[in-house]
Amino acid sequence: MRVTVDRDRCSGHVRCAALAPQVYRLDEEGYAAAGAHPVPPGQERPAERGALACPEGAISVSR
Repeated sequence: MRVTVDRDRCSGHVRCAALAPQVYRLDEEGYAAAGAHPVPPGQERPAERGALACPEGAISVSR
């Protein structure tokens, strides 16, 4: 599973990182790190919850 964060849509609410800190890392400006990132084993459900919590819909999850 992978998560992809669209930096152009991210507004820095950090809801994703609050729900899944092992999945969503923040950059130096406090935004979710952009790009595609692998989901660590056992973190699939938190990754999905973090994506759903994004008010901008900036996160997509793929298997």
